[in-house]
Amino acid sequence: MSIRKAIIAVAGIGTRFLPATKAQPKEMLTLVDKPVIQYIVEEAAAAGIEQIIFITSQTKRAIEDHFDRNFELEYRLRQKNKTKELQQVMAISDLAKFAYIRQKSPRGDGDAVLQAREFVGDEPCAVLFGDDVIHSKKPCIGQLISTFEKYGDPVVAVQKVPKKDISKYGVIKGTAVGQGVHEISDLVEKPKPENAPSDLAIIGRYVITPEVFAALEKAEPSADGELRLIDALRSLKGKRAMYACEFEGERYDCGNKLQFLIASVDFGLRHDEANADGAFAAFLKKKAKQI
Repeated sequence: MSIRKAIIAVAGIGTRFLPATKAQPKEMLTLVDKPVIQYIVEEAAAAGIEQIIFITSQTKRAIEDHFDRNFELEYRLRQKNKTKELQQVMAISDLAKFAYIRQKSPRGDGDAVLQAREFVGDEPCAVLFGDDVIHSKKPCIGQLISTFEKYGDPVVAVQKVPKKDISKYGVIKGTAVGQGVHEISDLVEKPKPENAPSDLAIIGRYVITPEVFAALEKAEPSADGELRLIDALRSLKGKRAMYACEFEGERYDCGNKLQFLIASVDFGLRHDEANADGAFAAFLKKKAKQI
């Protein structure tokens, strides 16, 4: 069965980026001239996703507005003959069909995903979280979809991380079954480095099946009261196969200030206008000599 729908969870309040996120969603922070959330939606659309369900909160109205038409802006751009800009803003609302569900309270990423169950129905779907921007030739979620099409079971994205950072992530234990693909035998949430079953950390991209929704409904919240997706996946252990895909691409954790700055530089270097004639690269080289 093809993957047509994606859930994108963007209900977090973005405390790590205060005061910038006091009046705007963290997902609307920009890398050069495009908000983080648009990069994620474009990744999904490039992988063939047709419908996107955003899990939001009352502070995320700007995301809804961004992916909607703005007729006044379009009218003024036409008046000024700004054809390129007009095409750019009109294309945003055509990336996919969008739906929005508000998570009533911050009860964890598993609860956020569960909110979309009725909209997804009895079919597999993609899940993307709003902090990770991944630059790659083939969309990261598309790489997971290819793995799902081969095996027909849930798939998580993983990336090798340094041992000192492993306690920040969910980690898989698995057996390699193909190039960059591992069959999962266990999942551990934020283990101590000495207890981590591998160096393969789970990143915010998944392909899930209806059984995952059923597992989320039965799952018990953690001690902090949050329902986690990893707990639902772990409950399926031994009941059905699950796979991890080491994706190819450069991942930026845009919920981290340093990573956000690195992403801004890298995307600036790739940007035709920002780095026209190598001007931005030349500035960085000059600046590096001054440090």
